[in-house]
Amino acid sequence: MNKIVESIRQAILDSGLKSGQTVSFHHHLRNGDHVLNMVMDEIAALGIGDLTLNASSLFNVHRPLKEHIRNGVVTRIITDYMAAELGSFISAGNMKAPVQFRTHGGRPADIENGTTPIDVAFVAAPASDCMGNCTGKIGKSACGSMGYAMPDAKNARFTVVITDELRPYPLTCRSIPETDVDEVVVVDSIGDPAGIVSGTTKITRDPIGLAMAQTAVDVIKASGLLKEGFSFQTGAGGASLAAAKYLKDVMLKEKIRGSFGLGGITGYMVDMLREGCFESLMDVQCFDLKAVESIRDDPRHSEISATHYASPGAKSAVVDSLDVVILGATEIDTDFNVNVHTDSDGRIMGGSGGHSDTAAGAKLAMIVAPLSRARLPIITDRVTCISTPGSTIDVLVTQKGVAVNPKDRVLALRLKDAGVKVMDIEELKAAAERISGVPMKPAIGERVVADVIYRDGTVIDRIREVVE
Repeated sequence: MNKIVESIRQAILDSGLKSGQTVSFHHHLRNGDHVLNMVMDEIAALGIGDLTLNASSLFNVHRPLKEHIRNGVVTRIITDYMAAELGSFISAGNMKAPVQFRTHGGRPADIENGTTPIDVAFVAAPASDCMGNCTGKIGKSACGSMGYAMPDAKNARFTVVITDELRPYPLTCRSIPETDVDEVVVVDSIGDPAGIVSGTTKITRDPIGLAMAQTAVDVIKASGLLKEGFSFQTGAGGASLAAAKYLKDVMLKEKIRGSFGLGGITGYMVDMLREGCFESLMDVQCFDLKAVESIRDDPRHSEISATHYASPGAKSAVVDSLDVVILGATEIDTDFNVNVHTDSDGRIMGGSGGHSDTAAGAKLAMIVAPLSRARLPIITDRVTCISTPGSTIDVLVTQKGVAVNPKDRVLALRLKDAGVKVMDIEELKAAAERISGVPMKPAIGERVVADVIYRDGTVIDRIREVVE
């Protein structure tokens, strides 16, 4: 017996997919993904339409979706992140129903509780056996962890694994088991490895970025959280990686051994594991080749599902045990609300991902951002879109100083005692405006093009059409 069928088209027919239903995809292949476009082209050719597309993230490689939206094949989108090309298309009012933006934790919670049921899940797998046991750890298109695909595969009415490398049964290093899989399709290529992961993820050389990274580590030290058992998450941006490097130096010098590093894992987090800074890594997504190699070879580097990572509907999630997270921002306002969904002109170019999940769970949630970006001040009276509520943000680190949320009075005192330059966020806003001026408000219409749904299921903000 085996579950292999001859084509994606046959799998779609076998699934019983009908117009008006929901299909899902995961984003571990990122900007190298071939699977979503291949599947949607076949669905369109079969005359199926009025679909809800539930994708953990959408990238510029998914630009063919614009035509599927115009033709009515896709009429609703649920996602955690949307890159700028498709985001600009949506911001211009080209889809009737508003996009539903969720978080990396909120998405699996709503799949599992039945709020956003999936009819057919398409799982891009770098390696699979004939029964659907599959993994991202090996294969020519290896992407590492497949944590965002796990809730889809487990909860969909019908699950199709699409792979470009068939392995003998049983595949024992499975990420998703055969018990969650209905059919398997073998194709020539599921993705371009150059777009799936980068060969290296580099620390910034920008002096401003390096200064902010050093200040971020000073804040962590002064917070009192940097001690045995410390847990940490940071992003893959240049300043965030610099902060990880500086933090590693401190931990090695002071012989501090942390419990775990979390999140989308980079090679710098792998270095921290190998040099004894952490006991383990908890990985929902690999960001570079070193992380892919590590999760394949090192048992201390474990794969976790999006549910385990951040779901507020789970009995517990790893973000609830997180000490410190370093996050970025497009904008932050004087109430510490953060925007990572739109640019300053209001056009969609991102999404929360795990931003608001980790901010809610961590003991210390830190935004690291320069005072201005593209000659626009980053601090404003009110962000264009609230992605993460200010009540969950503790600190803003800039090149000119650190602002502490007024709710964290003890932390502010600790930072001052440690010699960290603490300033009121209004002072930092004024400093940014002296450099960049006060920007004009973007031309925003009345029509809602996206709802930003917080991790608890409530609509935290609405993104409106950009008027040219």
